[in-house]
This record gives sequence, structure tokens and C-alpha cells, in this order.
Amino acid sequence: MNDHIPDVTKMIQDTPRMQSALLDAPDAGFALLWKVGCKIERELNAANAIIKQQQLLDEENLRLKERIKRLEELLWLSQPVCEAKEAKL
Repeated sequence: MNDHIPDVTKMIQDTPRMQSALLDAPDAGFALLWKVGCKIERELNAANAIIKQQQLLDEENLRLKERIKRLEELLWLSQPVCEAKEAKL
């Protein structure tokens, strides 16, 4: 015999919109679930596109930072040469 009362916080579904669609209109059946599922998939695709764009921007930002660092190093290395030329003038 199990007298355990379930924890309400653990009863929350990991797919609340799909669960809600099923419970709100059980007689609508598959058509409503299909619409909700398609909407969620479109939202997921849009979110994934935003994430991919952000990843590309992050990669480009890293490349630019590395390029700036190389240019600053070259500038720093070239300073003694520039100072020597200026001293001759």
C-alpha cells in the first residue's frame, strides 16, 4: 500500500503547451495538437537561427580581436624603427 502524496511541483509537464492543448480540447484531438506542435517547432527554429547568428557574430568578434592584437603587436614592434627614422631627421 502506498500512501505517498505526490509533490505538486514535480507534476509539471516538460511540455506544458502540448499538455494544455490536449487538456483544453480533448475532442479536437490530433488537429489541435498538430497546430500547437507546428507553432512550437517554428518558435524553436527561430530561436535556433538566432543562436546560430549569435555564434557567428561571436566567432567574427574573436577573429577581429585577434587581428587587432596582431596589429597592435606589429605597431609596437615598429615603434623603434619609426623613432630611429625620426631621430635622423
